[in-house]
Amino acid sequence: MSFRWGIAGTGTIANTFASALGRLPDAQLVAVGSRSRETADAFGEKFGIAPRRRHGSYEDLAADDNVDIVYVASPHSHHHEHTLLFLNAGRPVLCEKAFALDAAQAAEMAEVARARGLFLMEAMWSRFLPAYVKIRELLSEGAIGEVQSVEADFGFRFPADPTHRLFDRALGGGALLDLGVYPVSLASMVLGTPDRLTAYGTLGETGVDEHTAVLSGYSGGAVALTQCSLRAPLSSTARITGTEGHIELPFMMHCPDELTVRTRDTTERLSLHAARDGDDDDTAGGGMHHQARHVQERLLAGESESDIMPLDETVAIMRTLDSAREQIGVRYFDH
Repeated sequence: MSFRWGIAGTGTIANTFASALGRLPDAQLVAVGSRSRETADAFGEKFGIAPRRRHGSYEDLAADDNVDIVYVASPHSHHHEHTLLFLNAGRPVLCEKAFALDAAQAAEMAEVARARGLFLMEAMWSRFLPAYVKIRELLSEGAIGEVQSVEADFGFRFPADPTHRLFDRALGGGALLDLGVYPVSLASMVLGTPDRLTAYGTLGETGVDEHTAVLSGYSGGAVALTQCSLRAPLSSTARITGTEGHIELPFMMHCPDELTVRTRDTTERLSLHAARDGDDDDTAGGGMHHQARHVQERLLAGESESDIMPLDETVAIMRTLDSAREQIGVRYFDH
C-alpha cells in the first residue's frame, strides 16, 4: 500500500520532511497547502506536486480527498487550529513539535483525534532515530543500571530579530518550545513525568524566553537538568547517568549519529547514523523518514496512536513546558 501525504506549510521543516518522504518507496507526496497559491506553487514545483494539488489555503488541502495523511508544518501558534481542521475533515495528522502552545490545546487535539478514531502524533522525530531506539534498548537491558539523572541542553546564539518567529511571542517564539522541547522530551522518554519542577529563565525585549534552565525531580529520586538558549551556543549534548554507568549523546543531541556507553570497566562507542536504514545504506544527513515510516506502519496496523510517542505523553510534556513558562513569566496569550 502506498500512502498519499499532504503537507501543510512550505517552510524549512516542510522542505526537510518532503525530502525525507522520498526515502520511502511506499510514500507519495501528492499535495501541499499554504497561505498563498504562490508559495504552494513554488513548493509543488520543487517536489513534483501536480498543479491542481497545490492549494492556496489550508482549507482547500483539508478538502482534498486524495490525501491519506497530513503533516502539519505551520508555526507553533497554528498547530492547534490546523490539526483540528484536518482531523475534522477526516484526515490523520502528524503534527510538528512543539505540538501546541500549551497543554490545554494539546489535550483538545488528542480528544478530537480519539473521538473521531483518527491517527494523531507529535512529530518528535528524535524518538525514531537509530540512536534513540538504541537508548531505549540499553535502558531496558539495564546496561547502565537504574537511571539517576538526565542532563541535556540545546542552544545556539541567534541575532535578536523582533520580526523573526523565534522572537515573536504571538507565534510561540522563544527557546523553550523550539529547542527546549528536545531535552525535555528526552527526559520524559527516560524518566517519565516529573513530580516537581523549578525553572529559571531570561526573557528578551519581545517577551519570549531566550535562555531557560529546568530542574525536574521524580518520585524515584532521579533528577533531570535541561537547558535551552537563543543567546548562547550550548554544548547541545546529553548524558543519561545510571547506578552502573552512563550514556553520552554528542553534539546535536536531538539527532546523534553515535552514542558512547561507559560503565566501570568498559567504554563502547556505537555508530548509529541517523539517516541510515541498515548496513548497506550509506546515505548521509537527514533521518526524518524514520518517523514517517513509523506513522505508516501504525496506520497499516489500524492503530490511532503511536506506542513510541503516545498522545498522553505529548500532553504531559506540554504540561511540563507550561509549568516552566509560568515560573519564568512567558505568556503566549494575553488572558
